[in-house]
Amino acid sequence: MKTIDDLQVAGKRVFVRADLNVPLDGTTITDDGRIRAVAPTIAKLAERGAKVIVASHLGRPKGAPDPAFSLAPAAERLGEILGQDVAFATDTVGESAGAVVAGLSDGQVAVLENLRFNAGETSKDDAERGAFADQLAALADLYVGDGFGAVHRKHASVYDLPKRLPHAAGDLIATEVGVLKKLTEDVRRPYVVVLGGAKVSDKLAVIDELLGKADRLLIGGGMAYTFLKAKGYEVGISLLQEDQIPKVTEYMERAEANGVELVLPVDILASADFPDLKTKAPADFVTVDADQIPSDKEGLDIGPKTRELFAEKIADAETVFWNGPVGVAEHPDYAGGTTAIARALLNCDGFTVVGGGDSAAAVRSLGFDENAFGHISTGGGASLEYLEGKTLPGLAALED
Repeated sequence: MKTIDDLQVAGKRVFVRADLNVPLDGTTITDDGRIRAVAPTIAKLAERGAKVIVASHLGRPKGAPDPAFSLAPAAERLGEILGQDVAFATDTVGESAGAVVAGLSDGQVAVLENLRFNAGETSKDDAERGAFADQLAALADLYVGDGFGAVHRKHASVYDLPKRLPHAAGDLIATEVGVLKKLTEDVRRPYVVVLGGAKVSDKLAVIDELLGKADRLLIGGGMAYTFLKAKGYEVGISLLQEDQIPKVTEYMERAEANGVELVLPVDILASADFPDLKTKAPADFVTVDADQIPSDKEGLDIGPKTRELFAEKIADAETVFWNGPVGVAEHPDYAGGTTAIARALLNCDGFTVVGGGDSAAAVRSLGFDENAFGHISTGGGASLEYLEGKTLPGLAALED
């Protein structure tokens, strides 16, 4: 896979597929981590005299313009990080984009409007997707893929466009792939994986793969209650995927057979009321053993005993991968478990990876220093699919 150091970019129009898919509260960015992660690649290209054209998706618009998903706030924030004016095109392949790109001088940067305002970006029809990629290709001379959070999508700007232009991986993707190789090839042991998040169905494939690779698998978050139910425990009104119980039971049996230590919560914070995430009103909860969740309550975080247990299981690890909060971390009363996991990673001398998505956002929102971790990924779904052993379309396109 070529990198941007292999490209001659001076005076060239360089299309950078970034991931500026940041969370917004109206037009206010609540977590700019993904913008800061790709900024060094953009800055390097600009410093080398490229005309840099940055493109990304944001949210899930329905293939047509929607002001709620405009990239204008991200473009403004990128300019602040780069310390230079960043031009913004109000469309992607239309009149505004053409004019903005034509007006770029060497070393200048522009951001195009949301790629998903065009139906061709996400189309499952190869011809429709290819036609949109042709329009994008007309704007540029070179392609740089640096949107790691999107490389698991077979989208026009991720998969089809690099086939139409000389291409290379940006520094962020090169870093992300290097980290993931440390989690899949010649892994230093003990290798501990912490999985949280809401649905066990989202993690089945990665659990299946890790049962042959990890030494310890710690399960928290909403997905834990399907495991607890499979053990015959009462889980009250906790998040539960009953149809996954047979698969979860099989995984627990395989873990034991393979010598993988599968660790479940031993106590839970449970409440009859889901917390108000807007006002952060004080929560009314009880702490109970994991096999004693009241029938009218749902588990919303791991309890203090589990926090200590998980920290002990992480302490001697040489490699740790963590994906998914282990509680409703958006609420202060249920953020204690996720905070404890983050601290355990910080106290571990091994190589620690926070696997993107909600866990990365939680680390930042809880006030932890990002640089204290071995790596914080920008792509939760992409990281998981890589660990599952899948071929990621965006990476495959850059290999050609």
